[in-house]
Amino acid sequence: MRTMLQSEEQTLEDIYRPRPATVVRVEDMTRTEKLFELELDSGEPLGHMPGQFVEVSLAGIGEAPISISSSPTRGRRFELVVRRVGSLTRALHHLKPGDKVGIRGPFGTWFPVDTDLRGRDVIFICGGIGLVPVRSAIQYVVDNRTDYGHVFILFGARTPADRLFTDEYEQWCSPGEVTFLETVDKRDARWTGAEGVITTLIPCIRFDPARTVAVICGPPVMYRFVIVGLKERGMAEENIFVSLERRMKCGVGKCGHCQINHIYVCQKGPVFRLSEITDLEEAL
Repeated sequence: MRTMLQSEEQTLEDIYRPRPATVVRVEDMTRTEKLFELELDSGEPLGHMPGQFVEVSLAGIGEAPISISSSPTRGRRFELVVRRVGSLTRALHHLKPGDKVGIRGPFGTWFPVDTDLRGRDVIFICGGIGLVPVRSAIQYVVDNRTDYGHVFILFGARTPADRLFTDEYEQWCSPGEVTFLETVDKRDARWTGAEGVITTLIPCIRFDPARTVAVICGPPVMYRFVIVGLKERGMAEENIFVSLERRMKCGVGKCGHCQINHIYVCQKGPVFRLSEITDLEEAL
């Protein structure tokens, strides 16, 4: 009994105590997003799966949930993309290599890269910053390419200046059997690609809905229209996965910020099978 109580206390301590990590690299991505490569000071791997998140803290400023943007297949270092929206994220944007942050986690559910996706064709549909957590799954699939069928990556951004990871698109496609399509809501003078909302890309791809799984992440307004577009092509709800990470705060189901009826997104999510949340009106 004493050993069991000690184990439970240790587990609780682990989820509340940040682990020190060091900033290894900082890269500007857009006007409001920066990429941070980090490494735990312990030298251990983070231990995450694609789609999970961590709580990032700065002493005296605060803490926030941030999606992990790199795959565990890429080594013990991990990457986060931070959008500058508040006091903590503004402070994070001033960090330089060698600076320290606190890391809690990883937390949450993940994209089923080793179960539902394996052996099937996969459609990744990402709007704006929704590409950040999905990039981890894309890297995972690319690094284990023979375990999956054809891969479609559909990406939509507001403007050409808001596109993310532009130097990686060719790498994603290089293993073969990968189709990458992108569009912007509003073109500029130099943009020669597609213009329009992301749903305009769905009719451009050919897939068998019986052997295909879709992963969706993006702004709230995008979900309903993308889901309708996939259902019109014959996709079943149990083969569609969505990420609802936008609702989270504490990461451990204590603050209630992410609660939807009886579900805490940070504990039951952020990745959900669509059929699991169809009856939750506030989910999408």
